[in-house]
Amino acid sequence: MFGRYLDTFCAGLRILLGVLMGSLAIPVAMQVISRYTGLIPTFLWTEELATFLFIWIVMIGSVVAVWDGTHFDVRITRDAVGPWGRLLQNGVVHIGIMIFGALFLLYGIEYTEFGGNQRSVMMRANLAITHVSVPVAGGLWLLFSGYRLFETIAAFRNRRGIGS
Repeated sequence: MFGRYLDTFCAGLRILLGVLMGSLAIPVAMQVISRYTGLIPTFLWTEELATFLFIWIVMIGSVVAVWDGTHFDVRITRDAVGPWGRLLQNGVVHIGIMIFGALFLLYGIEYTEFGGNQRSVMMRANLAITHVSVPVAGGLWLLFSGYRLFETIAAFRNRRGIGS
């Protein structure tokens, strides 16, 4: 049941990613047109806006990839065959992501406070706008990996005929 809510939430994140990617095309196109054609004046704020959008795209994309199981998972051994091996192999990955998620969440709060005391040069936007992406991503990595770890343990228990 909880997994369906997380899946729906992640679907919303995918839509948000599409909107952000489409939005990123606007300032980048303005930069290209102004640099190479001279049809429009050079707007310096477009570079900052593109950077802000790109940071959020990267962080939200990493969250979606954690949900899909396609991020932070590098296999240095063959895929495990037995239930114990799969539990160990997948469990280590999920716990590792959870540790980094917790670190990003905890230290990202201080990082956001640091950004909240600064403004961008051209747009004069509070830099907490981008800095907050770090603890948000860390918290979602922690949540999604925790759920995936729960699923891994449940799958192990079901294969072994334990509980459930």
